[in-house]
Amino acid sequence: MMDFLKRIYFGNTVESYLVVLVTILAVLLLRRFLSKYIASGVHYFAKKTWRNIDKKKFVALVIKPLGWFITVSIAVLAIDKLNYPEELRFKIYHHSVENIIQKAGVVLIIITFIRLVVRLIDFIALLLQEKTSENYQKGNDQLVTFFRDFLKVFVNICGLFLIIKAAFNQDISTLLTGLSIIGAALALAAKESLENLIASFIIFFDKPFFTGDVVKVNAVTGTIEHIGLRSTRIRTTEKTLVTVPNKQMVDSVVDNVSLRTQRRAEIILEMAGKTGLENAQKFISAVKEMIESKKDIIQDYTLFINDYSKGNITATLEYFTGPVAMADFNRLKQEINIHLIKLRTEMDIEFPSTTPSVNIINAENDAEKNTK
Repeated sequence: MMDFLKRIYFGNTVESYLVVLVTILAVLLLRRFLSKYIASGVHYFAKKTWRNIDKKKFVALVIKPLGWFITVSIAVLAIDKLNYPEELRFKIYHHSVENIIQKAGVVLIIITFIRLVVRLIDFIALLLQEKTSENYQKGNDQLVTFFRDFLKVFVNICGLFLIIKAAFNQDISTLLTGLSIIGAALALAAKESLENLIASFIIFFDKPFFTGDVVKVNAVTGTIEHIGLRSTRIRTTEKTLVTVPNKQMVDSVVDNVSLRTQRRAEIILEMAGKTGLENAQKFISAVKEMIESKKDIIQDYTLFINDYSKGNITATLEYFTGPVAMADFNRLKQEINIHLIKLRTEMDIEFPSTTPSVNIINAENDAEKNTK
């Protein structure tokens, strides 16, 4: 048995291969336990600074990327302890296979580390959202979401630069200088995307609307569900999801319906001329009494006769409520309309006649009369 373990295959003993294999399998089996233990330790020290850290949420967010980071790191380090076989010493595109494998291992470590950092950003954003919910101020939650997404993009770009440095041995400063020239060209090509990005900053700092607000912009009316780095998503009354570029949200006239101070309704009350002044005044007085009975909802109103033409009487009822929900406002309008129908029926108030009058002139008879 010992002789078998000491046998050499591809520059390494069987024992070395088994040690590496057992190490990787042990890490895979104990990955969840190790990551949970390390996450609990990090939580213990972090709680001294941030007392409101939820351990369960922290562990749930971090345990998976932390487990993969530990597994990949230990696996790469274990494999690195093996001697590189002489049989595999050849080049691909002037690069040795040994160097390519080493660089690939480093790239995997960087990728898993970036994933871990992104999850930590998610957790910090979750903490800030819970804190803003305690001291609620409208707009703070979407500001947290915005900077969370922005930091994720920034971290991923930094990860890309690390990969370029580790895998291709490129000087980052030289690369950034070259990218600045390329970036200027790309900026011209991606002008609209940059404008949308700048517009997103304007939205978050100027705060013309927030997530959850009902807005009207161009021909779109709906509730804002998400404000991103490039666009704003609006859920319309037809339950469709419309994506509007942030540049349009800044350049267009946006009516923030949620910030209205009152809701307004107007009803035209038309009465036939034969109603008479006395009955018209009684009808208007009855309507006033009905509106006055709803003073707990209706904040202000006007009711007056504004037109008398062709023998018909026209009155206008205009009333205002507070910024109540649309369903409650429609319910109030229905109650008032039903009451108006009852009043018309009880007081026998007729609508103006809409039937056109037609005068038939017999030209032949008129001509005969004129000749006599």
